[in-house]
Amino acid sequence: MRFQLLGPLSISDGGETVVLHPSKPANLLAALLLNAGAIVSVDYLQRMVWGDEQPATARAALQTCVLRLRRLFAKHEVVDTPIEAVPGGYRITADARSLDLVEFRERVRRTQEPGLSAEAAMGALQGALALWQTGVLANVRSEAIHRDEVPRMLEERLRVVERLCDVRLELGQCGQALVDLWSVTRAHPDHGRFREQLIEALYRTGRQTEALAEYRGFKAYLADGLGVGPSAALQRLELSILRGEDLGPAAEPPVRAGLPAAAPAAPAPAPEPPGLPPV
Repeated sequence: MRFQLLGPLSISDGGETVVLHPSKPANLLAALLLNAGAIVSVDYLQRMVWGDEQPATARAALQTCVLRLRRLFAKHEVVDTPIEAVPGGYRITADARSLDLVEFRERVRRTQEPGLSAEAAMGALQGALALWQTGVLANVRSEAIHRDEVPRMLEERLRVVERLCDVRLELGQCGQALVDLWSVTRAHPDHGRFREQLIEALYRTGRQTEALAEYRGFKAYLADGLGVGPSAALQRLELSILRGEDLGPAAEPPVRAGLPAAAPAAPAPAPEPPGLPPV
């Protein structure tokens, strides 16, 4: 069985996918999977399930949610990713076969392998991005998860899109890079690196006028909306375009780093007892 976080929270056996209904146990499962492999404190889990204002019975209710999840796992024959009660909280262990978020990160980390070609790096990055669906955790009705965790997930994805565009430029695939960059620059107008990549790709494909217009539009956006100017790198790129300079081969991206693991869970004030109360 496989859990999916990079879209609606769901369980799949390869043939059938079960999208979980919004519920407190679904909130709990998402919080555990976002920190797969780590001990997740009871305090953190209660905050992710109920928010900052928790009921007086939250600790007991959390144990009931764990029991309901274990019953759900038994129903769907999930046996290789148990929920463990451990000193300090709870833990669920998952690997690339059982959790899409882990597979995503592992695919990205492959780009760190020594001697890896740009073509192989591009393949790994494309495979990682293909794991994403629309509506990330849309069926998880936890304000805390959508406030604290989902933005970090989406930022991870943007960093991989950025890296993929770097590799496309490195390989001279400027036209394909433009396909990606038109959409991400409009969706994330204040992301300077995307705009820099777009301007470079336009110039490299012989569209000097459009490249300069894109630069000037971004410069005005920064000044009017944020009160800042373009980065030094963007200013150097504009100067090269104005001079009609040959940019030469696209430089290899300076970092092929993977993405950080999920943030560690906050420590629990006291160990969680392994026993669960009857329902």
